[in-house]
Amino acid sequence: MKLLFTDLDGTLLNHNSQVSAGTKAFLEEFLVSGGKLILSSGRPKDSVLEVMHDAGLNCPGILLSCSNGAQIYDPDHRRTILEQRLPLPYVAYLQQQAAKYGLHIQTYTENAIISPADDDAVRYYRRRIHLPLIVSPVLADALTEGPYKMLAIDLHDFHKLEAFRTEISNWAKNKIQTIYSNDMYLELFHHAAGKGNALRFVCGYYGVPLSDAYAAGDAENDISMLEAAGTGIAMLNATDKVKQAADIVTDLDNDNDGLADMMRKLLS
Repeated sequence: MKLLFTDLDGTLLNHNSQVSAGTKAFLEEFLVSGGKLILSSGRPKDSVLEVMHDAGLNCPGILLSCSNGAQIYDPDHRRTILEQRLPLPYVAYLQQQAAKYGLHIQTYTENAIISPADDDAVRYYRRRIHLPLIVSPVLADALTEGPYKMLAIDLHDFHKLEAFRTEISNWAKNKIQTIYSNDMYLELFHHAAGKGNALRFVCGYYGVPLSDAYAAGDAENDISMLEAAGTGIAMLNATDKVKQAADIVTDLDNDNDGLADMMRKLLS
């Protein structure tokens, strides 16, 4: 059995946030042949489910690794098989620290985004992530349990995000991981989560050796997954750092079925 772990934005999805007909055809062939597909994203579960349903990926054998591996969800049986939540006190601390740098920071319930305001950052985010919005000036007030992740956003100044990341670095040790999914989004999640650890868990869950796992991505939050897999695939449109961490780089980008093209070559 072969396992394919794929990032969504910039990897499986084209610039219109869609799975192309060519890529969908490959995925269906892969699933019918007995492979397992793991959609691995920083997005929360309901957003990954939306991508899956919009693409018409209705074959059995798909798992979702959501919120950077903090939640692994089985849509066939509608159940979560692994979760790594942030303790509620972390939410208050991170909101306080982000405020020092004037950063937008948000978190999530099981089905919605929680933002301190309906501001430009969350409106930009919701252009692709179509979840309901809960406005709560104190994020923790809208939570009844720890969230799977938080997300700091600055649409214009990467250096503010990096200063915030540096400020909390000592506190974050053995508590959280801080990883960019792009130059505007700093992902904050449990230290035991991450796409790489999720890949290891899923391989153990299926009893499949890491050598039979393929992983594809384009951004920093994909690197741990590429390094954990038997074959790590960087997209042609990936950052240089991701390409350096990968075993192979696709010949085509995400707008030209780069992942499907490379997987066909590898599997043949």
